[in-house]
Amino acid sequence: MAGMREGMENRMDGLSEIFDVVDADDRVVGQEPRHRVHRFGLRHRAVHVLLFNTRGELFLQKRSLWKDLNPGLWDSSCSGHVHAGESYEEAARRELSEELGLREPILVRPVGKLAAGQETGNEFIWVYQVERDGPFALDPEEISEGRFLGIPALELELGTVPDLFSPAFVYLWSRLRHRFLLRGAR
Repeated sequence: MAGMREGMENRMDGLSEIFDVVDADDRVVGQEPRHRVHRFGLRHRAVHVLLFNTRGELFLQKRSLWKDLNPGLWDSSCSGHVHAGESYEEAARRELSEELGLREPILVRPVGKLAAGQETGNEFIWVYQVERDGPFALDPEEISEGRFLGIPALELELGTVPDLFSPAFVYLWSRLRHRFLLRGAR
């Protein structure tokens, strides 16, 4: 019962999160609470971080069943919304700390930016890349499990069972995969 209450409290915290609302050019035009941004489909900002180990395998997280969006699906190594007044890079570092327990200074390399639209849930998304072998301290309210997967195995799973992955991850991988295939993930 305590776990259920904590999960409910975690979801309620989302009511107090404030996001920058942005225009079609990703310029801030105001701020709104998370629930209003999602309810009314307002443009806002998010980050996804793709964490590779030294063997070039991608760490995937399985979203907690407590998550309001895409519970139980495989997703980017970590992801989250950019809070009002926060930069994309600051949000990426915060998410690495909150979800994976990485607190030391981390080099996050920008991979690419996805435009806000239906495919992204009206989010402008900056995707970053990080290299780490672990260990990680997974936040159980955010992540139920995690695994490293080689690019060929990831490509196979996305091609055969795409419904096991969050729509956002499927979309961002389809748009940016060539960068990892050409560079060998490094």
